[in-house]
Amino acid sequence: MEGYEKLGYVALNVSDVAKSRDFYEKQVGLQRSGDLDDGTAFLRCSEDHHSIALYRSGKPGLKRAGFEMKSERALDQLASRLAGQGIAVHEVSAAERKDLGLGRAFRISEPSTGATYEFYANMRQWGGKPFKPTVARIQRIGHFVLKVADFDAACRFHTEVLGFCVSDMIDGTICFMRCHPNPYHHGVGLGRASEDQLHHVNFMVTEVDDIGRGISRFNKAQVPIVNGPGRHPPSGSMFLYYLDPDGITVEYSFGMEEFPAEGARKPRVMEPIKASIDYWDSFLDPRKATVGAIEGLDTTVAKRIAAE
Repeated sequence: MEGYEKLGYVALNVSDVAKSRDFYEKQVGLQRSGDLDDGTAFLRCSEDHHSIALYRSGKPGLKRAGFEMKSERALDQLASRLAGQGIAVHEVSAAERKDLGLGRAFRISEPSTGATYEFYANMRQWGGKPFKPTVARIQRIGHFVLKVADFDAACRFHTEVLGFCVSDMIDGTICFMRCHPNPYHHGVGLGRASEDQLHHVNFMVTEVDDIGRGISRFNKAQVPIVNGPGRHPPSGSMFLYYLDPDGITVEYSFGMEEFPAEGARKPRVMEPIKASIDYWDSFLDPRKATVGAIEGLDTTVAKRIAAE
């Protein structure tokens, strides 16, 4: 399979779209890129139509995650593989694809968590209108992490069916996976937990000063910082975790190991201790990763594709 271009976007459910849009624009540093008549808001940190979509909901958390494939051929290959494994593949309607700025796309329900995953090959670009960093020099949306009850099954599905590559493991508790051949250490992380939930969503920044300025900015705006600054041993990234208006955990990270498409090092297995997560033993607030309901796949707006 040709594989993945990148994690394209994350759609979040929020209680107040206007309030969250203001936060992600003025505090996180994204750029507004449009709104729908139903109130849905889009923001970006690249020339893609959007990097984040905000939907109104009474249960804040993850609505879906969208992955960009390398090509239409890669999209078809993945659809065939999923259908062959008995996973229902649902085509996204033309009307919704137009709203999202997408070409052909389909969705599945991730079988362990019920999270909605979307796959597409093309997203509309803001030609001639490059992303202009403001309060932070954001490079890209980097990854998201899920808390999962059936950890072993979820890891198997992501690697054996979706074709992700394990970069590192915290023995028996956390799996960091890259969307091969995308080089970054992880585009998705899975952590063993008692229930299924969004843990956090990440934005990669350009320099360590983005983290330092973020600390000052968040303190002035009374944005809760819930972990960091610190450094992750698996990826080598410096990090800062903070909360959005609903209490969803967001991360800035700077510096991340990159892997070659071929000949990459073997995954490491680290001890399940705090030092394997943070070299610096930094501040940790118990509110971190406590909000993040996972919305299941809405099959009423997506047509199931018959297995060939």
